[in-house]
Amino acid sequence: MIHPLLNELQKVTKSSQVKKQIINLLIRNKTMTIGELAKEVDLSIPTITKFVDEMSRDEYLVECGKLETGGGRHPNLYGLYADACYFVGGELSKDGITLGLMNFKGEMIVIGAQMAIVATEAQKRAEEICKHVDKFIALCEVKREKILNVCIAITGRVNPKQGFSFSMLNMGERAVAEYMEELLQLHVVIDNDTRALAYGEYMLRDGEKDDNFLFINIGWGLGMAVILGGKPQIGVSGFAGEIGHNPVYDNQVICHCGKKGCIETEVSGSALYRHFLESIKNGENSIVLKKRKHIEEITLNDILEAVKKEDVLAIELVEKISYELGKHIAGLVNIFNPATIIIGGELSKVDSYLLHPVISAIRKYTLSLMYRDTDIHLSKLEQRGHVVGACYLGRFRAFES
Repeated sequence: MIHPLLNELQKVTKSSQVKKQIINLLIRNKTMTIGELAKEVDLSIPTITKFVDEMSRDEYLVECGKLETGGGRHPNLYGLYADACYFVGGELSKDGITLGLMNFKGEMIVIGAQMAIVATEAQKRAEEICKHVDKFIALCEVKREKILNVCIAITGRVNPKQGFSFSMLNMGERAVAEYMEELLQLHVVIDNDTRALAYGEYMLRDGEKDDNFLFINIGWGLGMAVILGGKPQIGVSGFAGEIGHNPVYDNQVICHCGKKGCIETEVSGSALYRHFLESIKNGENSIVLKKRKHIEEITLNDILEAVKKEDVLAIELVEKISYELGKHIAGLVNIFNPATIIIGGELSKVDSYLLHPVISAIRKYTLSLMYRDTDIHLSKLEQRGHVVGACYLGRFRAFES
């Protein structure tokens, strides 16, 4: 069931390309006048007026009031018609999937609770995901034919162009996105979870948008996304941003990728967890032991909560990992000279305990002329950032040129 708008824009015609340009401009700017659209698309005002009128009749665009000017006629503002189509976005975790629904304008309609996935084999997991998506759409009471696409954010290596996942949903020679399309009879895209977070961050930073930035995702693992010109970069194979798998430590720790000494083995939530448990086994004390009587019951979230309660051991380990993270970010600053670096992910919950050591290391290991022009801060996205980002990324993929 391909949405008619998506079907039309997939045609390689001048008309479809102009309409795609108009939609992309309104995604980024929310509202524009015909004159502004004509200038950006580089077409005459009568030609753009024809396109806008046609898209308004088809209920893809809508008038949004008038532009306030100093005098004379106030031109009409146009924006995307919210009810024209919808996007389902999902965050796939080890234990389940969380889904959200967004309208054409980019407004989140609903974010559901996490739904459990019990299957371990990739094909069975994909089938469970599709069943959850079907139930979610039915509960949202949105006409199924208005769902333009479904975007699932997955950790690890993902090729969004070809629809292959090489981690949780690795179906070998079969593209998992294609398989899910067959089951759902909807257009399906998959993408990396860090790119979803980064693009969600980009779209939600109204009034302070930087079209070029690096996003660091430090959770159980370590990932990075690159936004250039407002577009998430995927690289030739879809794997751009795998900073966590550069082997730089002589620690003999085997990373889940199979190599030894990856950055992720010392700079990640899994590294924090490993070091914390080692410290407890070596006789160090922590308030976590008051909550968990057995070491094997301790979770990463317990450690992060202990940091907020000023637990000395947890703080020391977080600050050590954060300083190491700052050293690696310093290298990125020297290479990319970015205006902005945003740090998100599960470990960003500890706020200044993470940020201050990062900034300290960057100041020490970065060329001073480069550091002073780089803004470094924590992500503003809440816990459901992956879901929101997946919805936005699904819309971006639908209309990217």
